[in-house]
Amino acid sequence: MAHAPAPDSIYIPSESLRSFMERVFAALGVPGEDARITADVLLEADLRGIDSHGIGRLSIYVGRLLSGSQNPKAPLAIVAEAPGTALLDGGAGMGQVIAVRAMELAIRKAKETGIAGVAARNSSHFGFAGYFPLMAADKGMIGMAFTNARPSICPTFGTEPMLGTNPIAFAAPTDLDFPFLFDAATSIIQRGTVELHDRLHVRLPDNLVIGPSGESLSDPAGILQGMLRDSAALLPLGGRGEEGGGHKGYGLAILVEILSAALQNGPYLKHVTGVGMGHFFLAIDISKFLPVETFRKITGAILRDLQNSRKEPGRDRIFVSGEKEHLTRLERLKTGIPLPPDFVEKLRHMAEHVGVEPLR
Repeated sequence: MAHAPAPDSIYIPSESLRSFMERVFAALGVPGEDARITADVLLEADLRGIDSHGIGRLSIYVGRLLSGSQNPKAPLAIVAEAPGTALLDGGAGMGQVIAVRAMELAIRKAKETGIAGVAARNSSHFGFAGYFPLMAADKGMIGMAFTNARPSICPTFGTEPMLGTNPIAFAAPTDLDFPFLFDAATSIIQRGTVELHDRLHVRLPDNLVIGPSGESLSDPAGILQGMLRDSAALLPLGGRGEEGGGHKGYGLAILVEILSAALQNGPYLKHVTGVGMGHFFLAIDISKFLPVETFRKITGAILRDLQNSRKEPGRDRIFVSGEKEHLTRLERLKTGIPLPPDFVEKLRHMAEHVGVEPLR
């Protein structure tokens, strides 16, 4: 769901953002094709209104590349492989590139085996998780993606950040104008949402983040600092305790942790840092079950029936997963992507720092 842009936002054409990010990555040693992939993943987040995972995170990657903690030219190694599976080592490289290559491999293998899973280790933040299942949906397949992340979610009845926001992403083709796309963190909000509120200077609602004694926290700047000191934790989906189903979000976060660490022999929980995380990708070739057009028709019918079901009073429309993001994308391709003026100024300073032509 897109956040409402600030009233004084500057609207930047998407291709200008793409070109700027590619220049920044290239200046920091990222090879041309890898720079294109990384920029595309970030741009697609902004186009879909997922502003927490777009260009707003560019400074994180720039910092890691400048510090040397992330390798711009890391070779991607196959550690283990079978007809329907593979384990990759990303060499602490660009997470978006590692994830794209892993999903491409899963898609190729699924064409042969019907279902294929590819795990990746020694990677880094790969952007918005939905990008990779959409690659499969574009090929007439079902796709799924999972990743662990730096600790931020507390366990049910706990207050210490132990699990990452650990998203689950699922995409499937339909006969509508857009594929079905479910992409959600296993926390109520993700770290990127806190970062976005901090950029916009907006406090968070209560009962999304808690402190060491279980108190609700709402200052985004303080929360970001608290996460670094283990004194702020995101609540799992369902919220505090078990009454609202918080234990279910907690369990889903553990599920993602297992898929992203145990299959890879990679770091887990408090051992996960900004670089070194794991991912898991799944591709299912629909044509091995039935004609893809039959699947598209049935999936589309499911979504249309939901859209046309009885509405809550005062609501004139029911959406399905991926629909709002699709509509936002169509709109932002026309209007450009809204960015706060102070953030645009930060991008200009970034351009000067890395020695590239500024954003236009």
